[in-house]
Amino acid sequence: MAKKNVLVTGLSGVIGGAVLKHLREKYELSALNRREVAGVPCHRADISDLEAIRSAFDGKDAVVHLAAVLGNASWEDTLRTNLVGTYNVFEASKHAGVKRVIFASSGAVQTGYEREYPISAIVKAQYDKVPPRWSLLTAETPTRPIDLYGASKVWGEALARYYSEAYGLSVVCLRFGRVTLEDRPVGPRDYAVYCSLRDAAQMIDKCLSAPDNVHFDTFYVVSNNKWRYRDIEHAREVVGYEPLDGAESFTG
Repeated sequence: MAKKNVLVTGLSGVIGGAVLKHLREKYELSALNRREVAGVPCHRADISDLEAIRSAFDGKDAVVHLAAVLGNASWEDTLRTNLVGTYNVFEASKHAGVKRVIFASSGAVQTGYEREYPISAIVKAQYDKVPPRWSLLTAETPTRPIDLYGASKVWGEALARYYSEAYGLSVVCLRFGRVTLEDRPVGPRDYAVYCSLRDAAQMIDKCLSAPDNVHFDTFYVVSNNKWRYRDIEHAREVVGYEPLDGAESFTG
């Protein structure tokens, strides 16, 4: 069977590096990036320019949209990359006949819940104050961002549903947890929201390989952390996600 042709935006980022490492043998990867990515065909352009990026989508079976600016970015950069850029990715995918888009959302769409007990105690690693059981956030829990980055990801998820319902595009939104270049928790909060690089890559692989009847869905992507407050059962049931790692593997 021929490999799927998969275009990845932001392949030079942390999650993009995991995709390149773990999935390059399984898929025909190409990059839409502002700088070259060694070892893969790269279309160099800014995603805020629809005409400049459009041809990168031709002949692609799927798109993994990872490119974004993070929470410390200005409004101007957030608007250009996370809002206009994400719109351009969906629009170019629609015109090119791409079958599936995987949109890298973020747990930041719900970070506001970390201000409330018991999640507030969990993210501060005050485990003696945490009850024996707590309610997990699910994709049905209302969004609650606390910054422009989180709000921009809420926009991206809404846009994803629009393109899925209006144009029949299969779209999966992945709410990634804390993915670090060190590939380990780097602070108390990370023990709740840590996502290993290989778990991030695994989830993208599961969604690329998911059957056509996965038309629109939203999944959390975190490792199997003891103190996680985000649901991963839905991802396990729908696409077979089985985390390989957990934050408790790291003690220092």
